Amino acid sequence: MSPTLFKYKNYRFFFFSREEARIHVHITCPEGEAKFWLEPIIALAYHYKLSEKQLRELQKVVEERKDEIKNEWEKHFES
Repeated sequence: MSPTLFKYKNYRFFFFSREEARIHVHITCPEGEAKFWLEPIIALAYHYKLSEKQLRELQKVVEERKDEIKNEWEKHFES
């Protein structure tokens, strides 16, 4: 199960259920994908076919919405 957290422009932010314990978010768009860890700091885990400009923009979105992402993570994985 991969619940969508939110969409930003043509990006979809989501979780993969039970992938790993560290809080992180996946992002996909027609051009590629990325994964950002939120712990211990917000950091790029990997990306595929995204430009540095896209990655900077996505990191900024993750930083701005980190509390929302963490809250959704806790709700989703508490069961």
